[in-house]
Amino acid sequence: MKELVEVIAKSLVENPEEVSVTETVKEHVTVLELHVAQDDMGKVIGKQGRIAKAIRSVVKAAASREGKKVVVEIV
Repeated sequence: MKELVEVIAKSLVENPEEVSVTETVKEHVTVLELHVAQDDMGKVIGKQGRIAKAIRSVVKAAASREGKKVVVEIV
């Protein structure tokens, strides 16, 4: 899942070298924290959060295929 979020984010931003994803496992939930440059934050979130919601939906669908629960947080 970490690689999936990283690939999606790098394709959206102008500074792909500043994209990083950290993975933390808490009980039965995996938390992925997406870090991007301050200038690229709007591109990852999108108007009214639509792009962020789409990223979360794709990751949730991929995780459910593997029987996992994954949460994406944009930091």
